[in-house]
Amino acid sequence: MEDIIKILKEIAPGVDVENETDFIEHKVFDSLSIMRLVVMLNEEFDVEITPVDLTPENFKNKETIYELVKRLED
Repeated sequence: MEDIIKILKEIAPGVDVENETDFIEHKVFDSLSIMRLVVMLNEEFDVEITPVDLTPENFKNKETIYELVKRLED
């Protein structure tokens, strides 16, 4: 989780990513930010986030992103 938080802070400096409840609804991330996040997660965790995984539910907050990465790692 710490690595995910570090990536989120890099993409959204100044945002309290640890307590944010909905990155999408609160417009913390736009489409370019999401794509940057996907690239960074793919590289950091050696996973492949595909277009099928690009749903608001998977990128809602740090917990849902963590769950996505863990699921893809298995």
